[in-house]
Amino acid sequence: MIVKERTIPLKILILSAILRRIPLSHARYQQISDELGRRQAGYEGEQSLDFYYRELPKQKYLIFHDLNLPDGDYNSQIDTLLLTGEFILIIDVKNMAGKLIFDTENEQFIQIKGEEEKGYSYPIAQAERHQEYIKKLMAVNHFPPVPVVYLVVISNSYASYVITGKNSYKVKPKVCKGDVMLKRIQDLEGIYTTPILPAKDLRKLSRLLLKMNTPPTGYFLQKFGIKRSDLLTGVHCPYCKYLTMIRKKQKWFCPKCQQYSKDAHLDALKDYFLLFDMKITNREFRKFMRIDSIDLAGRLLRSTNLLFSGTKKNRFYYPANIQWCI
Repeated sequence: MIVKERTIPLKILILSAILRRIPLSHARYQQISDELGRRQAGYEGEQSLDFYYRELPKQKYLIFHDLNLPDGDYNSQIDTLLLTGEFILIIDVKNMAGKLIFDTENEQFIQIKGEEEKGYSYPIAQAERHQEYIKKLMAVNHFPPVPVVYLVVISNSYASYVITGKNSYKVKPKVCKGDVMLKRIQDLEGIYTTPILPAKDLRKLSRLLLKMNTPPTGYFLQKFGIKRSDLLTGVHCPYCKYLTMIRKKQKWFCPKCQQYSKDAHLDALKDYFLLFDMKITNREFRKFMRIDSIDLAGRLLRSTNLLFSGTKKNRFYYPANIQWCI
């Protein structure tokens, strides 16, 4: 059963929001654009595996796509997590072309495509970090010590891979192509046959994972060294993308294409939640939307389906769930 549906990954949404909010001349613009391209390719690879996930028995597996779990100042992003009573499986997807080399001795990951050779972070190390994170999460929350395992899945059917080095025998069972994934999962079912997590714990763990799933707000700003002052404020025109629209005739007006919009501020509000915080005050709203009126800001905020807490100056608004930003 799919507990968390596949949607556009939050990190893609955040990178897109950053590119909308920094000038084309920004020193990191191209680097961020390249990162977005890689993650979009990865998302397409994850989608290509949905056919296989549908083959898994619904009564046995609880499936979570794109989990973003807080890890101190960092974020543990898991492409797909399969939860059963016998084991937990972390699936890390790589949608890359060419020849992929897993160098287990030097812990390197190399892509050879045409005449170009390029190195990337070692997927096994990343998967093991996710593995340790889930183990610690289980222990801290007093769940039984269910086995936590992982698979690195190459989703590009035209890619080839080789595993080299003295530790290759340890890594080979943990890497596969997409069309072999179900076979590897069946192998795990044959290894882990003892039910450890009862239905009650499975439900409790599912609720915990969904509750912990939060946007990695600020993660990429920190990664790329982008200051809050680097980000452009204002409301984009939904028609020509001009920044910034102004208030005219009780609507948003674009000085460039002369179009009006009643709710163009909603997309700007989503950018704010993705980039800064999952809550916003009237004052912060006015500053980000470039409007002066407290009353207008209050009316616009109340016209959304946002929840709120507090009264008068202490009131802040927030979305009921992350789906509001997608």
